[in-house]
Amino acid sequence: MSRLVQSIANASIDDATLQVALIGNPNTGKSTAFNRLTGIRQRTGNYPGVTVERRYGTCSLDADHNATIVDLPGTYSLAAASADERVVVDVLSGHIPGTRLPDVAVCVADATNLMRHLFLVSQIAETGVSVVLAVNLMDAAESQGISIDAKLLSERLNIPVVPMCASRGRGLDELRAAILKAHQQPTKMNNLQWPQAVHEATEYLRQSLAAEKARDLTPPELLRLLFDQDSAIADRIGWSAAQHRMHVDQARTMLHEANLDPDTVEPMLRYAFLAEIMENVVTHPTVRRATGGESIDRLLTHRFWGLIVFAALMYGVFWTIYTGAGPMMDAIDGTFGWLGEIVGTQLESWPMIQSLVVDGLIAGVGGVVIFLPQILILFFFISLLEDTGYMARAAYLMDKLFSWCGLNGKSFVPLLSSFACAIPGVMGARTIDNPRSRLTTILIAPLMSCSARLPVYVLLIGAFIEPKYGSAIAAAVLFGMHLLGLVIALPFALLFNRVIFKVKRSPFILEMPSYRVPDLRDALWRMWNRGKDFLMTAGTVILAMSIVIWALSYFPRGEEVAEHEQTVFITEYAAAHELSPQRVGELIEAGNEEVTGELDAHIEGAYLEQSYLGRMGKAVQPLFAPAGFDWKTTVGVLASFPAREVIISTLGITYNLGADVDESSEGLIGSMKSAHWPDGSPVFTIPVALAVMVFFALCMQCMATLAVMGREAGWGWAAFGFTYMTVLAWFGAVFTYQVGTWIGNMA
Repeated sequence: MSRLVQSIANASIDDATLQVALIGNPNTGKSTAFNRLTGIRQRTGNYPGVTVERRYGTCSLDADHNATIVDLPGTYSLAAASADERVVVDVLSGHIPGTRLPDVAVCVADATNLMRHLFLVSQIAETGVSVVLAVNLMDAAESQGISIDAKLLSERLNIPVVPMCASRGRGLDELRAAILKAHQQPTKMNNLQWPQAVHEATEYLRQSLAAEKARDLTPPELLRLLFDQDSAIADRIGWSAAQHRMHVDQARTMLHEANLDPDTVEPMLRYAFLAEIMENVVTHPTVRRATGGESIDRLLTHRFWGLIVFAALMYGVFWTIYTGAGPMMDAIDGTFGWLGEIVGTQLESWPMIQSLVVDGLIAGVGGVVIFLPQILILFFFISLLEDTGYMARAAYLMDKLFSWCGLNGKSFVPLLSSFACAIPGVMGARTIDNPRSRLTTILIAPLMSCSARLPVYVLLIGAFIEPKYGSAIAAAVLFGMHLLGLVIALPFALLFNRVIFKVKRSPFILEMPSYRVPDLRDALWRMWNRGKDFLMTAGTVILAMSIVIWALSYFPRGEEVAEHEQTVFITEYAAAHELSPQRVGELIEAGNEEVTGELDAHIEGAYLEQSYLGRMGKAVQPLFAPAGFDWKTTVGVLASFPAREVIISTLGITYNLGADVDESSEGLIGSMKSAHWPDGSPVFTIPVALAVMVFFALCMQCMATLAVMGREAGWGWAAFGFTYMTVLAWFGAVFTYQVGTWIGNMA
């Protein structure tokens, strides 16, 4: 008896904690069924020890019984070829810590191609779990004239078979009843009887294992070891590579001696068995009905017109993101700004608490929420495009453009969305099946020039490029900055795939799902879950980092700094405005808004210079000297880690203008133009301006992106991404400054 069967037989399980695994091939409507069963009572997270997403929720089976539904990643078989598929195998064999073995497995199959989907069902049945077969997409089958005798199929398989259409809610009540019955009255599915040679080969593996380690594998695991040469199973049981090769080769030799090919025997025998089961179960029309999908595909997958349609669709999506998210982001920004003013007024008597709450907590929460509109809109459209079946066509269409660097077509949409914001781009990489391609896409997505970089470009181009070279050159520089990340990203993708991951280019095989009408409610559910997931996971990290940055820029804060800077300010202001120092002091005491405003900005600039962050900026400034950065620019680089655009307000503080400046502020532009080194040479030249823009085009000055990368790929890879992009940005800035200065000297 397998460990799974023993677990079910021996455990005292309360019906309220019934565990149900939802399993199926991709594009079967499994996620729609999950959303319909659980509604808003669902959560997401990663499986312990791996970065694969885990979705689970509560479902009411009847008035007295509830179940926890776990939505497992889509897979075509238990031959695990990716991290997602490995999770399915490990959940069914009990090898994920803290994850219970399922009591019932609901296998969701496509009614229009039932035979192929039963291959996975027969593999799952061998684990010993009670199986319910949910035959989904019955509406699509009916439209094609396909009829299915679910009662006959249930009798032959000896398991419940439920016809359903999850997108319309049909069959869900019957599915709930079947789940409860399968748990309370479990039956063993009629399945394939393996030839004697297979039994002997798996028994040899079991005995070999017993000699190495006192632990037995389940029969399905032995089959995976035999047929798939599963290295993950070999690693788990403690076999070395040599032992794995020796024992599995010997077992496969036993199959060869029985005239069975170990590479083909499983599909041949399973499909032969399933062919007998399926006889007279599915009836196809004598004349095949035209679905219209072929005609649409001739347009959407055409090498020219398909690209035109794709470009138009993507333009529409991102135009909606820009135009739709913009007002909402402005409203969020304004709301948090208003809230900061209200709270700040109430806390004026406690300056440190005021700064912590306003600049740390409120600004930190606002820095999280402001990304939400872009994330919600993007994932809403991605859900719609996936549900219609178009996303698979787009991936096929774009594959040739990305194949040379080791990526496939599914990487295109995440990279494209990163031009709006890298956060939804990184999260959008979840649609990529291959784990290494997914990781490569995540690592290069932040190189796309997102909208947060735009204020930096506008400030420097408007201050130094356009006045000298005109609007045409300024526009070309702006376009070049947006193009730079993409030009750099693709060679780095090639480098990662060839050197780090050592991925061999394999044919891009993709199932083209049938065209379907998207389920609006399902799309809204997925949009909601992605947004909630971002706020609950990445948001907490972002908020914590915001408080750390606030503390570094606030402390230490000695009173002597304010007293000294007030004396300096009075002297300088009096000389600049031809007033006596006494008169300036009187204006300050009288609360003159103009004078006190400039005084406060002057003191804040001094505090920032004396803060831990300011000291760090001065300490590392020699490192940035080859790029032409002074200490103020370096402090701006360090302070902009929460978000790139923060450099503008930081420069406003360091130039004694206050934080209330933007990229078009004449005072900031004028201060930057008049800034000089001790030898009298200007701090900002065109090579310096270009170097700063290149640095921000290539670096990852966005803790929100870093937090999302940590959640999606693991903190080790997030740290790697931050490090390589920072080093790349430094080299890019130094190269730009040095070459630009050389060209300027030559001219």
